[in-house]
Amino acid sequence: MIEIELKGYADDKIFKRVREKFEFMRKEQQEDLYFQHPCRDFAETDEALRIRIKRFDGHFEAFLTYKGPKLDDVSKTRKEIEVPISDVKLYLDILSSLGFKKVATVEKIREKYYVEKGITITLDEVKGLGKFIEIEELAAEDAEIKREVKKLKNILLALGVRHFERKSYLELISEYSKRY
Repeated sequence: MIEIELKGYADDKIFKRVREKFEFMRKEQQEDLYFQHPCRDFAETDEALRIRIKRFDGHFEAFLTYKGPKLDDVSKTRKEIEVPISDVKLYLDILSSLGFKKVATVEKIREKYYVEKGITITLDEVKGLGKFIEIEELAAEDAEIKREVKKLKNILLALGVRHFERKSYLELISEYSKRY
């Protein structure tokens, strides 16, 4: 599948507009563990491999996710392959045994909202970075990307988003650590 996603910087006003306009789905605590390939630099190839751990309403979920390079110049649209995992420790052992190194952890509180069939908005408070809004939907074909990016961008603009960000939270945290 292709994940069509746009992200923007947010503030309390944008969070309030989303909470008033869209249907709340759930609030999650997320921990994303990012890994570096032993023979390929994901920063250069614009790829990512992570384990995401979600905690919400007394539940626990975890996923191993591969994200391919961005597919356009406006959004964060990428090929995404995600599989559920039940034992995070075993997956960490497998990755370590194969030479993968954990390079960063991104922690956030995420609120998820239903916009319309297939489209969700998330409000993220990312530890060390601040508040963001993301909107996403899945597509089956590249031909849908341009049209859907425009549609999603218009929804964010209507909510007051003025500054968009194509970099991942991992990239932003890496830049922040290098500066400080």
